[in-house]
Amino acid sequence: PGAAPAPSRRAVSQDVSSGSREQLWSDYLNVHLHPKSVYVIRQYMHDGYCGCLEAFGQGENLLQDPGCLEELDDRLHFYVEECDYLQGFQVLCDLHDGFSGVGAKVTELLYDEYPGKGILTWGLTPVTSDAGILMVGFFSPQDCQKNFYRLMNTALGIVHLSSHSSLFCPLSLSGSLGLR
Repeated sequence: PGAAPAPSRRAVSQDVSSGSREQLWSDYLNVHLHPKSVYVIRQYMHDGYCGCLEAFGQGENLLQDPGCLEELDDRLHFYVEECDYLQGFQVLCDLHDGFSGVGAKVTELLYDEYPGKGILTWGLTPVTSDAGILMVGFFSPQDCQKNFYRLMNTALGIVHLSSHSSLFCPLSLSGSLGLR
């Protein structure tokens, strides 16, 4: 059995307009991915039991689980065995949330398992909007906490990702790495 086909845009718009389903970025993914290239973190899905993956440590802890690590290793070896001449890896990773911890553990795994292979890591950060803050004129406690998490995740992500990568390149559409 292969991967389930992505829903059509018409089906997605009908579901959204009827209110029967939440709209997700993956609903618009027109590329059919190989089932071995996608690993779903069930506890952090939109309706998962753990909520948001918002801290670096949460992401690191995900890959401390032997079952998760073994599954990731199996999926990685599936593609590595297909290569005639493996030159290296490219890792794209969010820096501002818990996925920076996941990315740090993945690059550490690649660095340890494939010594001498290049690891090019792209640290991605979002563009943050200050529109609501400018109108109100002050930061709410929730905004301060989110900004603190964003700052710590970004700092920890940069340090850990760059230590296990051949080249680390932060990538953002704003000059502030997604920080306010």
